[in-house]
Amino acid sequence: MEPAKPTAAVASPEAAAPPAGQPLAPGLPARLFAPGTGMLRALRLRDYRLFWTGNFLSNIGTWMHHVALGWLVLEMTNSPFLLGLVGFAQFIPALLFSLPGGVIADRVNRRAWLLVTHSVMLLLALALALGVSFNVMNFAAVAAIAFLLGTTSAVNFPAFQAMVRDLSSREDLLNAIALNSMQFNASRFIGPAVAGILVGTVGLAICFYINAASYLAPLVALWMVHYRAEARPVSGSLGVGLQEGFDYLRGHPRIFLLVGFVGMISLFGLPYLIFLPVFARDVLHVGATGLGYMFSASGGGALAGAMVLAGWRPEWRRVPLVLGGMLFFFGGVLTLALSTNFYLSLAALAVVGAAMVAAVATINSLLQTVVPDEVRGRVLGWHSMAYLGFSPIGSLLIGLVADVWNTPAALAVSAALPLVLTIILFFKLPWLRQLQ
Repeated sequence: MEPAKPTAAVASPEAAAPPAGQPLAPGLPARLFAPGTGMLRALRLRDYRLFWTGNFLSNIGTWMHHVALGWLVLEMTNSPFLLGLVGFAQFIPALLFSLPGGVIADRVNRRAWLLVTHSVMLLLALALALGVSFNVMNFAAVAAIAFLLGTTSAVNFPAFQAMVRDLSSREDLLNAIALNSMQFNASRFIGPAVAGILVGTVGLAICFYINAASYLAPLVALWMVHYRAEARPVSGSLGVGLQEGFDYLRGHPRIFLLVGFVGMISLFGLPYLIFLPVFARDVLHVGATGLGYMFSASGGGALAGAMVLAGWRPEWRRVPLVLGGMLFFFGGVLTLALSTNFYLSLAALAVVGAAMVAAVATINSLLQTVVPDEVRGRVLGWHSMAYLGFSPIGSLLIGLVADVWNTPAALAVSAALPLVLTIILFFKLPWLRQLQ
């Protein structure tokens, strides 16, 4: 694996280092921002701090949307299969469009592209909110909006991931990715709990309105960052760009396998999120409020995992994060599938959230560290496709099996198979045990 070359799009000199002696966050201990060791060290960079804050606020709205959407579809259809089908519609675009999104991320001004995609997502979320308010939504319309939101997110995500590195420093990259996971999962803890309360008291539409408004936060942050995009030479068609990304992965089988691990997590494990409304209503009997707590338990665990990752020092080995994360992730999903106790389910969801962050974010940091900048967007496109694109296939398959058996049994089989495969790979691939 060759070392990464200097990034082609960088933050301004102002963002590269804080003014000497100037506190970044008065009232917080300086050691939290200490270079090399501070848990919040990447936030000492102004532009990354703006980017991080904007996306944190937006993701709170996104998680409120997910809770409300699942409850809306379940009330509208009373079908686990159709619930899985909406999950399929929402995330299948990642399988179809993440790779083109990676090519776009390598060829355009990433900030300008994110401004466009976030604006489109704001309008789609507002359309869903209005449709629910005026009671003109049917299942087909909900699925269509879910598909369009997923498509926009798919072409957005590689550029978003690349911006994390563009606005941080190379030595703080793992920390920046960990902090990004922290904000994502803090929002995953806050948003569902608020949504569960609002759905049970005010109604579904308010969650969709809040999601639409939340997109203003990253739009403002993107306008405020000092971002200089250097010219990127563009050669060949979109197809040529896609082929170059695939050729790079084919020539680096270890990177390909790491992307494959992310795909395994997405295909066999991540669909648990889609089916949480079924567990809340039919297995645990805790209603919409309990569903919010279940989403929050997963988000709280993921936040804890991201905090551990943020404190992980560059010299420490990462193999426990990747392989240990995968083992605990699939083990937690299996426990959830077999549990009939609400509190055991909450504990399992917390473990699942922490383990997923440990594995997926660490793999992301490894890819961004070793992949050269001229193909970084395309490799991250593969990572995005694996992380988000395989989940809808898993959702659809589990939904089909759940209609024949039941949802807990389908999810249990889906988690047990990769759990065994992960153990086999650990013993069959020595380089995994030596991962740095």
